[in-house]
Amino acid sequence: MSNPFLRKMAFGAELTAEDLGVLAEVSANPRPIAAKTDLSSEGNAPTNVHLVMAGYACRYKVLPDGRRQIMAIFVPGDLCDLHVQILGEMDHSIGTLSDAMVVDISPATIEELIANPRINRGLWWMTLVDEGTLREWLVSMGQRDAAEQMAHVFCELHLRLQSVGLAEGDSFDLPGTQDDLADLMGVTPVHVNRTLAALRETHLVKFERGRLTIPDVARLRAFGGFDPNYLHLRDGRTRSNQMNEAPPTGHQVRRR
Repeated sequence: MSNPFLRKMAFGAELTAEDLGVLAEVSANPRPIAAKTDLSSEGNAPTNVHLVMAGYACRYKVLPDGRRQIMAIFVPGDLCDLHVQILGEMDHSIGTLSDAMVVDISPATIEELIANPRINRGLWWMTLVDEGTLREWLVSMGQRDAAEQMAHVFCELHLRLQSVGLAEGDSFDLPGTQDDLADLMGVTPVHVNRTLAALRETHLVKFERGRLTIPDVARLRAFGGFDPNYLHLRDGRTRSNQMNEAPPTGHQVRRR
């Protein structure tokens, strides 16, 4: 199934064909968003929940002097801040890193989704994986050197994209700039350039025309100390059969 949202949700819950139909309808009409566009800005009142269906987005904060820290990367199939409507105002920003396709889901629709216990379990799983990913990023920034941190991020993105059918073998699209990687890692663009060059020279990665290839995934994982346990994808592999079922039509969630 090509829908990355359905593929990801199936890792977190045992979904029925009817559930998949509901989720297919909710994610059916994404809109194109240009790169470097804010979906939600810090200080503004939150409205819709954003679902990334294509491209990359991120969660970030900007300091008064203009320095930016990226705190999360969103790939296709990811929801940005599921319960953001609870907040009076955004305490961070969400923006695209590349051209993207994004679905705006109203708070009322989210409430309908969480009323379904199976879908609600999947949504909670996604939230817990986001929290686990943030913890792992904190460990990387505090304890891994730049090369290890970069290797770890590449391994994570490869597995996340692979889980939703968007990594071709050992390679995947990696849009954005070295400035984006610098803001993610908390280092300078010059340091990113040197670190990426070192990974290339040791044949740990290849990077050409916006596409990253990992010649030996096990070797890069060992170098970066990557353990995928925080992504909680293992149990979902036993649910792959249900993803071969075509979601039925006629099961509607009211769109507001």
